[in-house]
Amino acid sequence: MKIVVATHNKDKFKELHYGLSSLDIELISLYEFPEIKEIIEDGETLKDNALIKARTVHKITSLPSISDDTGLEVDALNGAPGVFTARYAGENCNYLDNVNKMLEEMKDIPKNKRGATFKTVMAYVDDNMELTSEGIVQGTITRTKKGVAGFGYDPIFYVPDLGKTFAEMKIEEKNLVSHRSRAIKALKADLATYFNTSNIKENA
Repeated sequence: MKIVVATHNKDKFKELHYGLSSLDIELISLYEFPEIKEIIEDGETLKDNALIKARTVHKITSLPSISDDTGLEVDALNGAPGVFTARYAGENCNYLDNVNKMLEEMKDIPKNKRGATFKTVMAYVDDNMELTSEGIVQGTITRTKKGVAGFGYDPIFYVPDLGKTFAEMKIEEKNLVSHRSRAIKALKADLATYFNTSNIKENA
């Protein structure tokens, strides 16, 4: 079964592919559909944006679609950047721009007030069903970048239970605890139930 992943973000595609690798499905990159340009994410919540992307891609391709939207909610910033996480430093910003802006915004915040929550909402859309799932992980924002793995805010998102940032983790380790992996795991279970193991099966 073919499912289109509604993102041009190669890092997200890689993590989704890793998380769903045990299912008997074929994930298709959005790059195989050059007619689909950047999708406007104007929802008020992560769930809104995830569904907007999945619905749009399903409508254009007529194939089932999976998407996600992820937000970093920082306590000291009253929950910002939230739905603006990917474009925190501006519309044409990159990962480093966002990280540097976050570090600047947090430079005077004491250690005990640097709490943050990473949240991912996954969405699946086909002709007959819409499914969503959520994954959350608690952490803190570091004062400097640590680690070289991962992407996005990984170098400054510290997970106290493991004593390291996401960027200091191997992908296998990150995928045991990350917000996206938890959302993917929940969606994977929902998909297996939805298809009643007839179209999507666990590989032995």
